[in-house]
Order: sequence, then structure tokens, then C-alpha cells
Amino acid sequence: MEKAIIGKKVGMTQIFDEAGRVIPVTVIEAGPCTVVQKKTEEKDGYNAVQLGYQDVPERKLTKPELGHLKKAGEGVLKKELKEFRLADCESLNVGDVVTCEAFAEGDRVDVTGVSKGHGFQGVVKRHGAAVKRNTHGGGPVHRHQGSLGSGTDPSRIFKGRDGAGHMGAEQVTVLNLDVIKVDAELNIIAVRGAIPGPKGGVVYLRNSVINVKEKGAGAAESKNPQKASGRNPQKASARNA
Repeated sequence: MEKAIIGKKVGMTQIFDEAGRVIPVTVIEAGPCTVVQKKTEEKDGYNAVQLGYQDVPERKLTKPELGHLKKAGEGVLKKELKEFRLADCESLNVGDVVTCEAFAEGDRVDVTGVSKGHGFQGVVKRHGAAVKRNTHGGGPVHRHQGSLGSGTDPSRIFKGRDGAGHMGAEQVTVLNLDVIKVDAELNIIAVRGAIPGPKGGVVYLRNSVINVKEKGAGAAESKNPQKASGRNPQKASARNA
């Protein structure tokens, strides 16, 4: 079943598993979200649900926004709206509440957010360009870009060339993160690793689009004769026993 929810990045911490190994996690305050709109293939051409997150006073919404939200029920005033195309959204109806309990430990999710803004930056920080040497008459150009291309032909700079400019503040999606812990009382989901955005930034969670094999799956016997397991299947079976 495909699942999705809107949340807010709380920060990073670490969790110890049963073996005592430390796991770096990002804590996300996920939901509760209200289904504000439901789109069907018969009416709209595709199946999707629009979720609303974070209550907001009525005075901070425009009249078109109020008219749209009142269709979901009385008192449903949300600040953040996001549409998710889910294959099996027939079970969700307008007014239903989606909580973090939709996800469970062991699930893999994709997290989308807006990265931290760094303003106008040079090529060294923005693209990892090399810094010039500080000796032998380098001059005051240590962090300059250098050559942008030949001068005679083509006598121009090609599009897409790395250069200084605005850095960050763009949508980033991190794929295939493990859900380490789900706390229904606190509406918290802890995922392995880092996610984009600052503390307090809005993020979107949904099922991972990548199917990754579990560790050890399919490693019993290789059909490649150059591999040891292919030359001697008995060793491979003994190793996995």
C-alpha cells in the first residue's frame, strides 16, 4: 500500500539498536494531516489525494483558500497543502486524518524538502572548484574560477558551465531512507541519515520508489564461473549456512 504524509524537520540525534550500534537519525514531526481534496480518474484524469498540514488562523488565509478548505469540513484550516498521486487512494476520503501510524519500523521512504539557502557563493563552495596555489606569484585570484573555454573558437561560454551564483534553497529528494522508529503519541518518525532543509522546515514523506534487496538476499550461488561461489557452490552454501 502506498503511503504519504507531510511533516516538519525537528533535528538530528542518534539511536542505539539492540546490538549497541549507534544509528544517526533525523526526527520528523509527521502529521496529523487531513485529506482536503480527492481526485479521481473519472473526473480529473488521475488518482490523487491532497493533504493539509499545520493549523492556521482563518485571518491568515485568502478567500479562495478558505473556499477550498471548507469543502473538507468545518474547521479544517491548514497552512501546508500537498498533492500525492497514490495508486490505491480509494480508501481515503475527504476529511479523513492521516497520522504517522501509517508508517512502520522497517519501511523505506523518500523524503523531499527545500535545502538550506546559502545565498550567492563562489565556485569553490558552490561546485567544489580547486583553490589556486598560494606561492610562486599566484596573485589575488586564489578562489577565482579560471578558464571558461577557448577564446578564438568557439569564442563564447557554453550553457551549463559551472560558475558563481545562488546556492541552495531548491527542492531536494533523498531516496530510500529506513524508518528506524515511529512514536504515535508524539507524532514522530525517525529516519536513518540526513534529510534536506533547516530545523522546522516542511518535508514530504512517501513510499520509496526504489526496490532494494535485503542484505544477503540472492547471494547463495553465483552463475558466474569466475566467482568463487560459481566454481564451488558447496563453499557458498556452507558460508550461508
